[in-house]
Amino acid sequence: MVEVGGAGGRGKGAEGKGAEGLAGAGGSGSADLPRLLDALLTPDGARLIARAAEALAAGDELGVGARLRAAGAPPELVAAAFTQAELRHRAMAAFGRAGEMLFTRAGLEQSTAEAAARHRAARFAGFGRVADLCTGIGGDLLALAAAGPGLLAIDRDPAHLRIAVHNARVYAPEARIDARCADVRDVDLAEVDAVFVDPARRADGRRLAAGACEPPLAWCFALTERVAAVAVKAAPGLPTELVPPGWEIEFVAEGRDLKEAALFSPALAAGAPRRATVLLGGAEDAVATLAGYPDPDPASRGGAAAGPGAGGGRGVQGRRPGRARGRGDGGRGDGGRGDGGSGDGGGAAEAQAPGGSARPVGEPAAYLYDPSPAVTRAGLVGELGRRLDAWQIDPWIAFLTSDRPVETPFARLLRVEASLPFDVRRLAALLRPMGIGALELRRRGLAGDVDTLRRRLLPARRDLVPGGPAITVIMTRHRDRPWALVCVAQDGGPGEVTDPA
Repeated sequence: MVEVGGAGGRGKGAEGKGAEGLAGAGGSGSADLPRLLDALLTPDGARLIARAAEALAAGDELGVGARLRAAGAPPELVAAAFTQAELRHRAMAAFGRAGEMLFTRAGLEQSTAEAAARHRAARFAGFGRVADLCTGIGGDLLALAAAGPGLLAIDRDPAHLRIAVHNARVYAPEARIDARCADVRDVDLAEVDAVFVDPARRADGRRLAAGACEPPLAWCFALTERVAAVAVKAAPGLPTELVPPGWEIEFVAEGRDLKEAALFSPALAAGAPRRATVLLGGAEDAVATLAGYPDPDPASRGGAAAGPGAGGGRGVQGRRPGRARGRGDGGRGDGGRGDGGSGDGGGAAEAQAPGGSARPVGEPAAYLYDPSPAVTRAGLVGELGRRLDAWQIDPWIAFLTSDRPVETPFARLLRVEASLPFDVRRLAALLRPMGIGALELRRRGLAGDVDTLRRRLLPARRDLVPGGPAITVIMTRHRDRPWALVCVAQDGGPGEVTDPA
């Protein structure tokens, strides 16, 4: 979110340029902005935007723009129409009715996508009047309006507030919206039943540090002293220790992209303290949600793997984990290296979760699960493993493994073709006879440059065989040792060379 004019709300005017998405220049306080907004919403304005969209599609924006100006269209309105056509095209991925909406550049970049907003708006079902604080261009307001409650919309940027109301009424023409241009800290919430707040996380064109926002999180949490039901949108990198006890933390991903976090006060919390949600897309805005207690820290639970080592390339004969007596000495968390040693028991070590269930660690088996970033960020890898009857291959690494495949929206499913200690020469010797059509490298818990490793595994693109299998090589750790897993995707086509670590 972009702060405009200080502490009042995000105001969506990029670096104080609220009109940039309309006319390409000018600030949100421009005297011409109300006139431009009105003009864009007239039939003539709609025709200008349509002409601009056609010109952009044909690559003739300069010629068409010149002809429109020669025909008498004001230059600033032509500029606004072209910018609006471009932003509407970009917004089609996030909003089903983007062609009817208004945007600014910063507002679009920082708004909540329609599917995520609809998912969150369901929490407010049954509340009589909901306040949307720091409204921006109305990504959440339109979902709340479609859900039916009376709305109070507050933002310090008058341009964004006007755009937000327009966008909300695209989806809900009869929506009851009381829009006020004000500092959110000065608003009386006495007649409000629930509050949603999306504080600014940018200032002077730069993203604020994780957990920093304006108004501050402490102010957002203190809203419960006035209204019990409060939801706060936050960055997905939010330090979870900043959230008060009793609040629910939800992490939301779209595909493999972690998009945002949402914090719900006890009056809105759905029971479990953590939730991972994956937006599945489709006409019905389908979502999948996993809720539970976060995994304990392996260091605090003595959770390093125990039992016999994996040995040299034993293939995929994974052992079913059992209870072990070993103890580890900690590490740096998912993606970091643990320092734990192996214990003296057979099978796998188990770390105890708050609900009394266990988080097992054992040998790589026939299938590997790469959890959604929403699951890993929520600390629900153990919860997912229990539902899949799967276990981790290392207490510090988020990969799960099992003897049988279970399709899940919460993880990418891979079939393990080979499991061996990490050695580039052995991997290259294994891969080159396989007739690979595409190679993807995924690194977690190991250092190293992916491009360099790829060149050593397959020196040239000509080594790829058209129509050959898409292979994923996982470079990770098992029992605190560098490890490699050669896999084939169960649910996808050929991969590209990526470095998601």
